[in-house]
Amino acid sequence: MTTTTVETLPGYIAGTWTIDPVHSEVGFTVRHMMVSKVRGRFTKFDGQIITAENPLDSQVTATIDVASISTGDENRDNHLRSSDFLDVAHHPTMTYRSTGVRRDGDRFIVDGELTLRGVTRAVPLVVEVNGFGPDGYGGTRAGFSATAEINRRDFGVNWNAALDNGGVVVGDKVTINLEIEAILQK
Repeated sequence: MTTTTVETLPGYIAGTWTIDPVHSEVGFTVRHMMVSKVRGRFTKFDGQIITAENPLDSQVTATIDVASISTGDENRDNHLRSSDFLDVAHHPTMTYRSTGVRRDGDRFIVDGELTLRGVTRAVPLVVEVNGFGPDGYGGTRAGFSATAEINRRDFGVNWNAALDNGGVVVGDKVTINLEIEAILQK
């Protein structure tokens, strides 16, 4: 069994951190027309990370305004906001709450629950700790990268259309990509 200590994470700082939305990104990728991938992101979100003395006791919570979806195409974004996909009129946010942290070799896995369209499912995040350090404003920053994969149908996002070649317009697998910069609270 691998023991995670502060010494195994250079510069590690225990504390409460606020996600900086200006320097962070909540993005996703999904297969489109069976031949390419569409990338998108959410532009409004907030969250808190608590790095504990023992890194495996750390926690994270986040809330995402799903109406802030942006894929670079206004018509597609409006369709994604509709009841066919995110149903922002009835479910304006999606949330994530960690339930535990564990090591998997050199990686960290943050186990947690994602709630989307009123459905909550376990979604583990594979996390890379990018570092901790001072910023240019007298504060302290931390950086994390994380990925996860979900099946959109598990959350009731079932809309699709068949293609003439036998495929579908939208893939079921959605890859979540997070680049998070957080500010240590004083």
